[in-house]
Amino acid sequence: MFDELTTKLENALKKIRGQGKLTEKNISDSLREIRRILLDADVNFSVAKEFIEKVSQKALGQEVINSITPGQLITKIIFDELVILLGSSQTEIALNPSGITKIMVVGLQGSGKTTFCGKLAKKLVGNKRKVLLVAADIYRPAAIDQLKMLGKQLDVHVFSLPGENPKKIAEESILFAQENNYNTIILDTAGRLHIDEEMMNEVADIKSIINPNEILFVVDSMSGQDAVNSAKAFNEKINYDGIVLTKLDGDARGGAALSIRSVVGKPIKFISNGEKLDALEIFHPDRLASRILGKGDVISLVEKAQQNFEGFETDKLEEKLRKNKFDFEDFLKQIKVIKKMGSLSSLIGMIPGMGAQIKNAQIDDKALVKVEAVINSMTKKERTNPKVLNGSRRKRIARGSGTSIQDVNRLIKQFEDMQRMMGQMARKGFSPQAMKNFKFN
Repeated sequence: MFDELTTKLENALKKIRGQGKLTEKNISDSLREIRRILLDADVNFSVAKEFIEKVSQKALGQEVINSITPGQLITKIIFDELVILLGSSQTEIALNPSGITKIMVVGLQGSGKTTFCGKLAKKLVGNKRKVLLVAADIYRPAAIDQLKMLGKQLDVHVFSLPGENPKKIAEESILFAQENNYNTIILDTAGRLHIDEEMMNEVADIKSIINPNEILFVVDSMSGQDAVNSAKAFNEKINYDGIVLTKLDGDARGGAALSIRSVVGKPIKFISNGEKLDALEIFHPDRLASRILGKGDVISLVEKAQQNFEGFETDKLEEKLRKNKFDFEDFLKQIKVIKKMGSLSSLIGMIPGMGAQIKNAQIDDKALVKVEAVINSMTKKERTNPKVLNGSRRKRIARGSGTSIQDVNRLIKQFEDMQRMMGQMARKGFSPQAMKNFKFN
C-alpha cells in the first residue's frame, strides 16, 4: 500500500535529518521536494499546495529541543498535518437504534461495490446484526449471482426480485426485512457514471424511497483524480455520508486517499485491501498517516491478531512451547490463523520500519500453501513425532503434496531449527535477554 509514496517521502525526510537545526532554507528545500512527490502521487494540486503551506507555517520558527532532531520534528509536523488531511478522527457508520438500519451502497462500475457489500455484511454479522443483502444491480446480471454467492458464503439471505426495477426492489426489500425481523439492510445498487443523468436520477429516486440511514460511496483508489472528481459529482447529487476506498493493496501512489476527504468534505469510513471477505478495515486517519510515513501500524496488527487468535488454545500452546513439545500439528494450526489475518506482505507492512526493507523483496503467500500441503501429507504420527520422518517417508510426503524431496527436507530442517531455538529459550526462560543471546544456526 502506497509503497512508492512512502519510499519517496522517506528519502526526502532523510536529507533534513542530518541538519543541525531547522532553517528557512533547509525547510524550504525539503518541502519543495515533498510537494513534487505529492503531485507525482496524483494528489490534487490545491490540496498539495495547502498542505505544504501549513507544514511550512508550523515548521518555521520551531525550536529544536535537545531530545529530538530536525528530521524528527519535521516528520512529526508532517504526520500531524497528514492526520488532519485524512479526516482527523474515525467516523462510525450510522445505525438505527430503534428500527431497521438501511445502508445504500453506490459508486462507479467496477469500483468493488458488490464485494464491499459482502465484506460489510460479514463485519456487521460479527457485530450481532441480522443482515439482509439486497440485489438491486439489475443491469449487470453477474452482480446478482455474485451477491448470492457471497451471501451463501456468509449464510446471509440475499433479497432479489427478477424482472423488477431497482426502485421496486428497494421498496419491497424493506417490507421483507420488517416481516422477517432483519435489523440491517445493505442495498447493492448498479454502478453508474456521474455524467449519466438518467442513472443518477434513478439512484436519487432510490434514496428518496428508502430514506437510508447511511449512503456509502465506493471508489477504486487506483483511479486517482478521476475517483476524486466522481466522488464530488455523486455527493452533489445524493449527498452521501461516507467514502469507501477499495483496492488499496494495489495503490502505490495514494493520490485519491490523500485528496478525497479534503476535496469532497466527506469522511473515509472503510478501506479495503484485498479480495477476501475479511479484507476490510475501519478507517483510522492516524494509522494510515503512520503507514504513509513508513512507521507501520502496530495497533491494527494487534487488533487483527486478537480477532483471529480469539478462541485459539493459547494456554495449551504456551505450555507446549515451554516443554519444547511444539509439533507439526501446532505449526499447521498457527499457519491457518496467520492466513486469516491477511497477506504476508500486508502484515509485514504494518510492522514499523519493515516497509522500506521489504519493498524489493518477493513475498509469496503461496509459500504457506506449500508448507500446508507438506504437513497435510504427513500421518498423525509423523506430525506429532517428526523424528520418525526417514527417507522413505519423506519421499512419500513429497509425492503426496506435489512438492520435491528438497522442499520436504527444507521444511523439516527449519522445523528442527525452530524446536532447538525453543528448547534454548525454555531452558533460559522467555526473557528478552534470552532472545538477545539466541543464535539461529
